[in-house]
Amino acid sequence: MKRILFRLSMPSNNSWDGKWSGTKKNYTIRKNITDKTFTELFGDKTSNSWYYNFGDGWTAKVTGTLLNKGERAKKSDGFCGYNWMVNSIIWYNEIRSKG
Repeated sequence: MKRILFRLSMPSNNSWDGKWSGTKKNYTIRKNITDKTFTELFGDKTSNSWYYNFGDGWTAKVTGTLLNKGERAKKSDGFCGYNWMVNSIIWYNEIRSKG
């Protein structure tokens, strides 16, 4: 089993001021995945990123990083309700539409 820390960001947005209010927050979620799934998602790397375009000027980026044995993740501010993106990555190696 591998411990993966997934981090959410919104690199492109369509907000009135051009900023995402969550930029300074630590939106992360930790998941345990099998060695086989790890290889499928990361190959020989220890991190990878996936993108999702909402179609309205907003784009989400989810970055997954391997946590080393004994390494502790910083306290999370949650995942903004986008847990489905991480599940989609684990199941399909891409972020598929929730609907």
